[in-house]
Amino acid sequence: MLKTATLNLTYFLDSFTEWTGRIISWLTLFMVITVVLVLMLRNWFDLSAIALQESVTYMHAIVFMLGAAYALKHNDHVRVDVFYQNFSEKKKACVNIAGFLILLLPVCSFIFIYCKDYVLFSWALNEGSNQPGGIPLMYGLKTLLLAMPVALAIQGFADSLKCVTFLMGWGEAPDFIASNSELPNQSEEHSHV
Repeated sequence: MLKTATLNLTYFLDSFTEWTGRIISWLTLFMVITVVLVLMLRNWFDLSAIALQESVTYMHAIVFMLGAAYALKHNDHVRVDVFYQNFSEKKKACVNIAGFLILLLPVCSFIFIYCKDYVLFSWALNEGSNQPGGIPLMYGLKTLLLAMPVALAIQGFADSLKCVTFLMGWGEAPDFIASNSELPNQSEEHSHV
């Protein structure tokens, strides 16, 4: 019962991050199209589109703030692994659980608590752009300051659950701690120099 519930919860949380990450990744294409459109309007037609210019900032913020959890899920974040790379899979699982509990969760909690009043104040003011014709949703943009730590904590929790299920013998080692098959062979990497 506990095994099934844990595995289902892990799958659900991972799917949520994967789904949001894939949707968010499309914003990079829309950012490029929007920037080209803004430049064409400005240079060819001498038109200024403040809302379009600001929309690039909004999309950029969404990609980075909400895409952080997707990067964590796919192990694309920065990791200093001088010792970690030589650990056994079980030790790596323990380090990941400890890292979530001691580092990621407290940092996410701090960011959320520290930014909460700032975001709520922006919502209370119904804060909009300070530019005429800009996007009147500045409070929505600032809400990303709360969404990012929540998304990171959710994915960190999912990764920790994967490590727990591995340590309990309920499944294989998660991809992010599996043996160093993902690491490039250093001799091959330097042979091109």
